[in-house]
Amino acid sequence: MEIADEVPGETVKLQIKFGGETIRMSMLTDSTIADLKELLKSSTNVLPRGQKLIHKGKVLIDSNTLRTSEIKNGSKIMLMAAEGLHQGEGPRIKNASVLSNYRKITNADRTIKFVPILATPMADSRIKRWKITRVIGLAESNLKAIPEEVWECGSSSGSCAKVLDLSNNFIRDIPINISCLTRIEKLILNSNEISDDSVSWEGLTQLKILKYLSFDKNNLTYLPSSLGALTSLEQLHVADNKLETLPIEIGLLTQLEILKVNNNRIIAIPSCIGDCSSLVEVDISSNLLGELPETFGNLQKLKVLHLNHNGLESLPSTLFKNCVELSTLNIHKAGITTDMLHKIEGWEDFDKRRRLKYQKQLDFRAGGSAEFDEGADQN
Repeated sequence: MEIADEVPGETVKLQIKFGGETIRMSMLTDSTIADLKELLKSSTNVLPRGQKLIHKGKVLIDSNTLRTSEIKNGSKIMLMAAEGLHQGEGPRIKNASVLSNYRKITNADRTIKFVPILATPMADSRIKRWKITRVIGLAESNLKAIPEEVWECGSSSGSCAKVLDLSNNFIRDIPINISCLTRIEKLILNSNEISDDSVSWEGLTQLKILKYLSFDKNNLTYLPSSLGALTSLEQLHVADNKLETLPIEIGLLTQLEILKVNNNRIIAIPSCIGDCSSLVEVDISSNLLGELPETFGNLQKLKVLHLNHNGLESLPSTLFKNCVELSTLNIHKAGITTDMLHKIEGWEDFDKRRRLKYQKQLDFRAGGSAEFDEGADQN
């Protein structure tokens, strides 16, 4: 799929090298260098005006954003600190202290990670940190419920959270309070214990600018019709659940670019899927599909389609003819053979596109002799 690596509001993970240690953190790409320095104050005990941040040999400017500073996911930044510019509790020392609600873990590669201790009430400084970065990162925090302090990050428009990551916890309920986070653009709820009756869809559908929603690896058996109210949604991930169908209101999601519903129990796709005219990538692999609606041929921007491990007997007759950007099709173990593909109108043009993409991939890897994958099973 040919989508830009960086989009507005994307979260990037940073590695800050300081005093022989590595501090890991996540921030939005439209955060400023000044925001980063403010966040580092709590971890290093160094005032922002005493911090000099260096990336690729250049000193970072406070007013610039991470994006304009060419800082990307995984970037390494060196922090140099001026002596004497310490906070009120004492002078800066080489091994900077961290907030009392964090514990310090040394990984196998000797890098340092600060892990929140959630057994005690969250400090005001932690909420302040969320508001500065606009990222609420609570993945892998052993949570059974969403902390009440999270809702405070939706109370003021200037510092509202844009990203909420609650993945890999034990959360059961998504309460009505979720509607407080009116500026949320990315909501990640993967690998929890969420079921149909534990989600307040009334609250969730109030998030009018939500662009990314992920419920992967939960216990959902259906998606409600109210899903259609999330008209700003660009990505919907609901893989590894127990879904049997999709609501017809999914056709209202005209901004949707990526749809991943693989590893469910879906037996049919509603014909209104053809109204999702922005779709670029669709993954419906490992379901119970017997056919696809003919309206798939309306998806003229479609580039990637995964249908493997289903029970298909045919493909839409206009798929290759109308989906003129389609270049990746995976239908292994789906009931469709290569001979069947060759008989569909538009096959020749589709075959040229996928072979061209395959060749570009080989060229990018400096040549190679990997066998071309036909995408389907032989007769």
